[in-house]
Amino acid sequence: MPITPKNEAQARLAEELVGMQANREVIPPDPSSCVRWHVHDYPSPLARWNYHPEYEIHLIRKGTGKFIVGNYIGTFEAGHVALIGSGLPHDWVSDLAPGEIVEGRDVVIQFDPSLIEGAAAIIPEIAEIKTLLDDAARGIQFSGVTSSAAAVEIEAIGTSSGAQRLMHLFRLFAILVNSPPEDRRSLADSWFRPQLDDHSARAVEQVLEYIFNNHAGEISMSGAAAVAGMTPPMFSKHFKRAIGQNFSDLVRKLRLAHAKRLLERTDRSISEICFDVGFSNLSNFNRHFMNDFNETPRQFRQRCRSSF
Repeated sequence: MPITPKNEAQARLAEELVGMQANREVIPPDPSSCVRWHVHDYPSPLARWNYHPEYEIHLIRKGTGKFIVGNYIGTFEAGHVALIGSGLPHDWVSDLAPGEIVEGRDVVIQFDPSLIEGAAAIIPEIAEIKTLLDDAARGIQFSGVTSSAAAVEIEAIGTSSGAQRLMHLFRLFAILVNSPPEDRRSLADSWFRPQLDDHSARAVEQVLEYIFNNHAGEISMSGAAAVAGMTPPMFSKHFKRAIGQNFSDLVRKLRLAHAKRLLERTDRSISEICFDVGFSNLSNFNRHFMNDFNETPRQFRQRCRSSF
């Protein structure tokens, strides 16, 4: 996109970004508690591509959508629970009708790394929690009975105080520590090392919103570059350095994640789903699905249905 006076200011903002870094969120401490518990709606100023040194336990109460943790793209629905490591960029974007607001979408618990590190130094039993937090450097998504049990304790932390709050907090840690392998998924790749900077977070949010909102339809690098206020060559150069993958790879992964949800939860034909999520032909869709998941869409659907 040519740089004109109309978009010159946004272009300067994008150039400062040097690769679309996440916004550093400043989390105010709660003087009455060792953890911060809060609820927010969506859209919200708190719901954006951001990172912070505090660990975060995230519960989605309502709705469906897509989320990105580091370089991982996935879909979420009500009951989704995730543990986000220190400094790991993340964002959850809900599927919304025009003008829609999802009230109380998120419950978030945030705590300083020193909480567990300091406690583990004097209470040996806490060491296993520290191991969990080390694993959270990549982000962890919990499902099944683990996420259901964790959600109960996450909500209880918000309605309790004092010793009762601590009891629910350590119950939550115990649930996550003891989650079975089938209920736990690591998210970002182990090699992912985000570039963290406080500048130009608005450009990141705009590009991610563009990708998330258009992944099943018309989407292009030139369109994303225009949203970011960059020329396509500049955008291509910086995107991978910030997100950890090529623009086309991120779009493909998002489309495949959406396809998996439709295969699992609807009776639409595989060919319909192929075009619904933005692929131009069935053979291309099948090939990418097999490459990413080591099974065909048909095999995935059959496996999901046989588990019920």
